[in-house]
Amino acid sequence: MLSGGAFMPLPQFGVIDATGDDSAAFLHSQLTADTQHLDAATARLAGYCSPKGRLLASFLVWCSGESIRMLVSKDVQAAVQKRLSMFVLRAKAKLGDASATTHAIGLAGDVRGALSGVFDAIPDGVHVKVDGPAGSLVRVPDAAGRLRYVWVGPKAEVEARLPALEAKLRRVSPAVWDWLDIRAGEPRITQRVAEQFVPQMINFDVLGGVNFRKGCYPGQEVVARSQYRGTIKRRMSLANVAGETESVAPGAELFHSDDPGQPCGMLVNTAAAPDGGVDALVEIKLAALENGSVHLGAADGPALTFLPLPYALPTEV
Repeated sequence: MLSGGAFMPLPQFGVIDATGDDSAAFLHSQLTADTQHLDAATARLAGYCSPKGRLLASFLVWCSGESIRMLVSKDVQAAVQKRLSMFVLRAKAKLGDASATTHAIGLAGDVRGALSGVFDAIPDGVHVKVDGPAGSLVRVPDAAGRLRYVWVGPKAEVEARLPALEAKLRRVSPAVWDWLDIRAGEPRITQRVAEQFVPQMINFDVLGGVNFRKGCYPGQEVVARSQYRGTIKRRMSLANVAGETESVAPGAELFHSDDPGQPCGMLVNTAAAPDGGVDALVEIKLAALENGSVHLGAADGPALTFLPLPYALPTEV
């Protein structure tokens, strides 16, 4: 599926641009990440929480010219953009939907040679960004042993360069990107799981999506309390389960063999696995991983096979 290099359009994402003199300060007061000190060569993960500290959206955020650009799951974009706009008040900031005028492309595998025909430089470290006439190129975490990049640029500029890219790389389904995100252990908040998770439950703190030194934002007290209370009892794991993506869907509950009466976790993101079944990121009680088995939908449902994440979780004390 991904031998050599591949690229895939990413229609599952939308693009929000924040413009105006106060846009960085405004987003800094709303998101879990630091946007006031975002430099031109860096992208970062960020979350947007409800007052109860539950994630309404997750973003990849970077500076694009005079604006701050946010890549977000398309199915929550309109609601999140509307909600954020309600809090702009007197700030010199405006949120606009840039999805219709931009193209988002994901690239994975041996793609550096092909990208060198589009960008003068290729970002080396994770979340390093370069800019050019064709837009912005961000390196994102590797998945399944493959380098990965996100390219977002003006629609006409991207479309003009796609034929040359297609001559060197395979075009694959956007669903492949969903699978790669899962194998990278990178959660995405979609409509099915909005307002379900405090950031730490889906490892957002480990991935650099939460700045614990910055000032207030919606839900900050809950997020900080979860961090400094001493024990985080729920985390996100990687798993495979038999079935198809139609039935193994985000938001489905998980049950432990020893406690069939109440759920022990929830599917966060799912994608068809190349070797069969469905790979999933799952939010789960850490205690449920210690013994017994975890099942989808009911204690006698399909059993999950847990796989190692590509990063270490902090040892809870």
